Amino acid sequence: MRKGRTFDDVALVPQFNNVPSRTEPNLDTWLTKDLKIQCPLLASNMDTVIGEELADILLDNGTFPIFHRFTSYEDQLKWVKKYKEKTFVSCGILTHKLDEIRKLLDAGAMGVCIDVAHGHSDKMFHTIEMLKKSHLNKEIIAGNVCTAMAYHDLVNAGADAVKVGVGPGSACTTRMITGFGVPQFTAIKECATVAEKLRIPLIADGGIRNSRDVVLALAAGASSVMIGKLFAVTKESAAPKRPCETSPFGVEAKYRGQASEDFQNDFYGALKEKTVAEGVDFWAEVEDTAQELIDQLMGGIRSGLTYGGARSIKELQRKAEFIEVSAAYAHESLPRPLKH
Repeated sequence: MRKGRTFDDVALVPQFNNVPSRTEPNLDTWLTKDLKIQCPLLASNMDTVIGEELADILLDNGTFPIFHRFTSYEDQLKWVKKYKEKTFVSCGILTHKLDEIRKLLDAGAMGVCIDVAHGHSDKMFHTIEMLKKSHLNKEIIAGNVCTAMAYHDLVNAGADAVKVGVGPGSACTTRMITGFGVPQFTAIKECATVAEKLRIPLIADGGIRNSRDVVLALAAGASSVMIGKLFAVTKESAAPKRPCETSPFGVEAKYRGQASEDFQNDFYGALKEKTVAEGVDFWAEVEDTAQELIDQLMGGIRSGLTYGGARSIKELQRKAEFIEVSAAYAHESLPRPLKH
């Protein structure tokens, strides 16, 4: 039995540094095999995360919005027309929806994110192949998976980027309901060993709580990271808001998993027959604007690169040396004000 590790189980060992300033590292990276971004951060394509306000901020920072799939064709078309050649749309693996996706690609979407909870399947392969057959020059992001074999198979089917992460999200209960899932650090690291050979970017999706987790994910081999909750609880997210006296902005935001009972009641009218929810919903205070969040994370990434003696994400990955740590490491790492 092999051992799996979460972000809390590892740390990076500082390397010799010849980078004179934390402003020097270049954070350009590949979103897909043919598409570069200037910021390695993506907002999750979830209904309580991505909307027009957040999309505009992402584009201003050199990364691209990916619209969620749980809406009408007409709404996705409006989105594509506004962000033509600057956005992705999303879909599942229902064959009868492929014609709608093709129309959205024809209307100007730069690509599609084929987004299902368990992406290592015949239906996923078929969906990728059908879309590549009709739109060879459009970018396809496919996921989610958590094993090197699954990553390899999606690339072989034609994916231009693969989302890695099964169960680490803050609103996801898949692991507790089903018993399946690979700890996120191990999932990224093992998929990255194959990604290095196939040269198809992997997107670390889920489990990001702060800039430390982002740095670890990138160092482990991810080209970018997808973030849900942190973006959901920003002022500009698409999440429903309600008054909250303790929030700096006077509101709190509702974040929910796409497999939560709350979401499925809204989208389907009820949970599907013979299924159980694999996610939750909750409210959290809005404490930052999206720009403040991006600035905080990007600043942490740049600092992380200097500790790794790296001027780029690729150099960080090349020089990365990981060490396994105990639970006491987190306690030692946190501020501990003196008691009087």
